[in-house]
Amino acid sequence: MQVKPIIGMTASMEVDGLEYKMNVRNVKAVEQAGGIPVILPYYNDYQEIDSLLHKMDGLYLPGGYDIDPSLFGEEPHPDLGIIIPERDRLEKEIIPHFLEADKPILAVCRGCQILNVVTGGTMYQDLHSQYPSQLMQHTQKAAFHHRSHPVKVTPISLLEKIVQTSEIRVNSYHHQANRSLGKNFIVSAEAADGVIEAFESKIHRFVLGVQWHPEGLIHLSNDPSQTIYQRFVEACKVK
Repeated sequence: MQVKPIIGMTASMEVDGLEYKMNVRNVKAVEQAGGIPVILPYYNDYQEIDSLLHKMDGLYLPGGYDIDPSLFGEEPHPDLGIIIPERDRLEKEIIPHFLEADKPILAVCRGCQILNVVTGGTMYQDLHSQYPSQLMQHTQKAAFHHRSHPVKVTPISLLEKIVQTSEIRVNSYHHQANRSLGKNFIVSAEAADGVIEAFESKIHRFVLGVQWHPEGLIHLSNDPSQTIYQRFVEACKVK
């Protein structure tokens, strides 16, 4: 019997700090792709979580609230939303562990932003007030599964190999976005207005960040999001 890979997942938390928060769609997306999702708690002593991380085969960074701008050297913008510093600290600690071990990472929406920031990138705290040119709607006023706009996929990228097409339509629920990428990352997809919609590592087996929410699209017939999760979990099986 083949052992399923164990996928560590970071959760959010409410402002009062009394409960963790994880959308079931994220858990089911990993589970349906053949992985075992394990939600990682916040730790005060990160040496304690190190032994747990060694048992993980991959890392999934889902969406959530905004990111503390002090992580990329900025003061809070007036339109900055809720931040959960405890989550920021956890992800800042554990992302390098998976990168150094060359274990696969799939990062979604906020997840792709924290992945980029931790590796030296920068971001827009509020896309609509800070972006230098006219934008399309990036926070759609439609059902979560509605594919509101297309993204252009970079040729010969990991993402193109996964989705097998030069353009896909995605959902869109974000007011923050990546501005410049960290070292050893390249753009995998862009929206028509130039906003970075996906990026990937040039030096790791599988490190992919996407700005949309593929977990909200996996139930749609023949949606590329199904393949994204499948390829991620497959990569986690390789030791």
